[in-house]
Amino acid sequence: MFRTLSGRFLILTAAFALLAEVLIVVPTVARSRLDYIEARLEAAQIASLAAAAADAPLDEALEAELLRNAGVYNVALRRDAMRQLALSSPIPEPIHATYDLREAGAWSLIRDALVTLADPGRRIIRIIGQPVQDGGVLIEITMEQGPLRRAMIEDGLRVLGLSALLILLVAALLVLAVQVLLVRPIRGVVDAMRAYAAEPEDARRILTPTATVIELREAEEALRSMQLQLTGALRQKERLAQLGAAVAKISHDLRNILASAQLFTDRLEETDDPLARRLAPKIVAALNRAISLCESTLAFGRVEEPPPRLARVNLASIVAEVIDGERLAAGDQDISFSEDIPRGLMLRADGEQIHRVLLNLVRNARQAIAATGEAGEIGLRAWEDDEAWWISIADTGPGLPPKAREHLFQPFQGRASKGGTGLGLAIAAELIRGHGGRLELRRSDETGTEFVIRLPKEDSALSPVADRPPLPPEAAE
Repeated sequence: MFRTLSGRFLILTAAFALLAEVLIVVPTVARSRLDYIEARLEAAQIASLAAAAADAPLDEALEAELLRNAGVYNVALRRDAMRQLALSSPIPEPIHATYDLREAGAWSLIRDALVTLADPGRRIIRIIGQPVQDGGVLIEITMEQGPLRRAMIEDGLRVLGLSALLILLVAALLVLAVQVLLVRPIRGVVDAMRAYAAEPEDARRILTPTATVIELREAEEALRSMQLQLTGALRQKERLAQLGAAVAKISHDLRNILASAQLFTDRLEETDDPLARRLAPKIVAALNRAISLCESTLAFGRVEEPPPRLARVNLASIVAEVIDGERLAAGDQDISFSEDIPRGLMLRADGEQIHRVLLNLVRNARQAIAATGEAGEIGLRAWEDDEAWWISIADTGPGLPPKAREHLFQPFQGRASKGGTGLGLAIAAELIRGHGGRLELRRSDETGTEFVIRLPKEDSALSPVADRPPLPPEAAE
């Protein structure tokens, strides 16, 4: 209950009600004490005036009756400059305290009332006050505190009961208002969210704002907007998933067809027809590109790449294998390869996935240089610091097209070369992210392109990625 809005509001209401009771009852008790004392002072003044008006001294029985009716033991009235003891009787106890009401403020009255309530003993107190109707300079009485305290308690309990009923009524109305104006609409929003979460594709479950409270209305409208966007995104995702499944099936069958066509095309190189012999390599190259596209589409169409199997791998051997393969693929093209990899540099990574990443990047660089028909160079460097291993893949090609830089690492959009699919960079970036690292483009202009890979050394692979990779040791010097 205490964790609900209604329960907490009820607790706050009870706390404020208790505070209100204190603010009401304490001044009321102080006022009750003052009224009681002023009534005793007035009654004592009347008794003293009656005694003064008598022609003869009062007998003890009449004086005792006047004092008993006034509720005091002694009365002293100062009318002019002389203080006169008008009525008196024996005092059973010594005077415990004296209170002067002539210049008493609100705080002093409240303090004296609390002191009176806290003292249940039989005390005799002296009261000094101002006579009513200009009946003298001052009046002084002695009285017992017990009846005063009982009268204060009775008045306090009566006011406490009445105020408690009123506060409980107000609290109940407030709780009911909160239930109607806040809790019920919030529960409606929560129920709508649960229903939508069960079937987010069903547009009928999208919330329709109905709240009249401005804040709740804004929350409902914001939730509706989010649901509309999410439903649209889910529909688009479902369409893309279906399209991806269809493309994967088509790519699989098309790859087999193209592979068969490639086998037939290989026979064209053996024919004596000059035209066929001249066109055969171009047809083979086109078929190779088509098969490569199908294989890349199938690879990207998987639900997700398997998590890397981390182990200690030697980077130099991986780089050497990649360069050897691409050097053979370059053939007679004037493309040179260089590597600057410390022989003892060991990575904690999945060797197969790192090989795929480097192969994609180096192959893109080779194809970019080959497309220019000019000589070029591809260089790989690696270094490490206290937090990560760094790998740089740079080339002297023409640089990435503006559209490729704008949609870098986005499949089918960030094409690094003409005729490419953009899947290579997307897959490479995904594999590096699986290691907790980052693949980023450091530069790309007319002098060439450089990609940098950062692989963190931490086991958790959750350390923040630096915005800019540090320079290799030789460049820093």
